[in-house]
Amino acid sequence: MKIGKVPENVLKRSVFRQIHTRRPEVVLGAGVGEDCAAVKLAPDETLVMSTDPITGTAKDIGSLAIQITVNDLASSGAEPVGVLLTVLLPPSAEEPQLRLMMAQVEAECEKAGVQIMGGHTEVTAVVNQPVITVCGVGKVKDGKLVSTAGAKPGMDLLVTKWIGIEGTSIIAKEKEKELLSRFSSSFVEEAKRFDRYISVLDEAMTAVRTGVSAMHDVTEGGIYGALWEMAEASGVGLQIDLRSIPLRQETVEICEFFRIDPYRLISSGCMLMAARDGNTLVRELKKEGIPAAVIGKATTGNDRVLFYDEERRFLEPPKTDELYRVCGQAGNERNGVITAGGKG
Repeated sequence: MKIGKVPENVLKRSVFRQIHTRRPEVVLGAGVGEDCAAVKLAPDETLVMSTDPITGTAKDIGSLAIQITVNDLASSGAEPVGVLLTVLLPPSAEEPQLRLMMAQVEAECEKAGVQIMGGHTEVTAVVNQPVITVCGVGKVKDGKLVSTAGAKPGMDLLVTKWIGIEGTSIIAKEKEKELLSRFSSSFVEEAKRFDRYISVLDEAMTAVRTGVSAMHDVTEGGIYGALWEMAEASGVGLQIDLRSIPLRQETVEICEFFRIDPYRLISSGCMLMAARDGNTLVRELKKEGIPAAVIGKATTGNDRVLFYDEERRFLEPPKTDELYRVCGQAGNERNGVITAGGKG
């Protein structure tokens, strides 16, 4: 496509025709020449917004763009309402690629009940691969807003599902040939399908209903990064039992194969939570079919301690995600999930 704004006929054909999901709160949505979107909320509701860039050429970039943003909104206790998209394409991009991305975006929006409210689409030589930036809009009732900073000393810390599931899926897709030299095709296929667990919307809704004080989607830097960020935001110490942190066997074996640390592997789909009664929350999550486990407690002071049997050591500030060690430059070429959700 030619550099500049995407032509109006392409915009109508390959962008607007892919948008079907509607929300009653959105009173001004996507349209040719529209610069803004408008959302009408009730007097007792708070508007919640989030933004994330997703870069790269992966087949599922459109799906990931929405999943990551919806997860961010869910981690605040908000109900996702809509998204605004900025899509930047290199001159080498073809219209079918844009249409596919938008179809992926709309499919995920339909699952989450989220409307595409508007955005911007452009072809530019500044990028050499597609970039999608998503601004998410959600709503939450007064008094129900949850933050990463809500953990208090004495509260239980728990995680949902398993750590490393997103990184496991990405590695299985990117390094399939290498993995097949050791593992069966069924093993690798199952690992690739871990992306079906990336949404945390259901567990967030259950946690808000049951009683949760802090939530943080476990993204770049893995569980170690998420624990550090929650502790920093909340001003608390930690006591974490590493043996209690749930891992899928596929993650363990793939990490051993590439000699990487699963505790530092990108983990969208796993939610870190703080609650006064973690065991009750775990039971309520399991009633909804969501695995969860208490992994430790928030403490007074600044010591952030990790236990593994008799071994005791201190948690360190977040380091570069382990995914880069496996994918290297390919990590930047594939989908850029590393750039998403990596906020402090």
